[in-house]
Amino acid sequence: MTKKRLAILGIVGVPANYGGFETLVDNLLDFLPKFFEVTVFCESKSYPEKLRSYKGAHLVYLNKKANGVQSVIYDSLSLLKSCRNQHYILLLGVSGAVMIPLLRPFTKAKIITHIDGLEWKRDKWGFFAKKFLRLSEALAVRFSHGVIADNKHIQDYIRSEYEKESFLIAYGANHVSWVEPEPFRKKFSFLASPYVFSVCRIEPENNVEMQLRAFKECQIGMPYVVVGNWNASDYGLKLYHEYSKIKNIILYNPIYETEELNVLRSNCYFYLHGHSAGGTNPSLVEAMYLGLPVIAYGVNYNRETTFGKAIYFSDFDELKKLLFQIRDLDRDQMKLDLAKLAKKNYSWRAITKKYVAMLESL
Repeated sequence: MTKKRLAILGIVGVPANYGGFETLVDNLLDFLPKFFEVTVFCESKSYPEKLRSYKGAHLVYLNKKANGVQSVIYDSLSLLKSCRNQHYILLLGVSGAVMIPLLRPFTKAKIITHIDGLEWKRDKWGFFAKKFLRLSEALAVRFSHGVIADNKHIQDYIRSEYEKESFLIAYGANHVSWVEPEPFRKKFSFLASPYVFSVCRIEPENNVEMQLRAFKECQIGMPYVVVGNWNASDYGLKLYHEYSKIKNIILYNPIYETEELNVLRSNCYFYLHGHSAGGTNPSLVEAMYLGLPVIAYGVNYNRETTFGKAIYFSDFDELKKLLFQIRDLDRDQMKLDLAKLAKKNYSWRAITKKYVAMLESL
């Protein structure tokens, strides 16, 4: 039987280098091409080698920027190029969703939008960008054939705000693995003793500044190690300049070598997760899968993702209090609970089956 065609839009591309949606697509491609003829749209500038195919998917390159304001053009162009010759279109994020009502009368493709949390609430956007993203979200929910929420809190929001049901599909995490620290101790000397670790985009809603300030004020005898895109914005550069000189804080730019990133994550004393916006965050799911004890910002999204089994803080003072108590917190039970929940709920095979079932139901 001839496979139906599926286009995936809205990411920088694959192979994944950085970012949740890129990781999602990279792992879905381990299974999806068995069921569909898959095309993935990629940002030309980020892939100078220009692979024609990857894991059985056909790759198409666009000479536009996939992030920031230009993502609207990038996603819209991807929609235009795929609407005539695909059975399904999976749009990751709402940037290009303004095109969906315009295209619906002219395409037979089923359009599914993953709304990626509540993007318009993020602090990094100005007034007009927030208004545009809120409109894009509304158009995506109203005019897509299906909507994906990666977190029950997001699903509840879609139901109450738009009176529409959505598909609840989280992220997988079994692409990460524990790495023995010994071979890396020369490069990362702090691996020999307890440290706290975070990996994230350096944006205001990820509360990196709060966490750095807490460690600056709390000399607890263990360093705070953060991997992030410090050079991507004035905000990140300012934080790097201010905190990179603090003796118990170690800052790294993005680490694309998987084994290096995994060794830093998998050997930490606690994983600190400050995200306050969005849905199910990939780095949090990955931390759970590695069996890390987690201290998380106590918003509904993070509580849903961790099934209430992490330790939570809601402000600077609560975080400081936890840091002073950090050696007395019950890590062992939390590690067992979070790893068990991750293996049950966040395996890529199970996640892909949900995507296949969703597409076939349309």
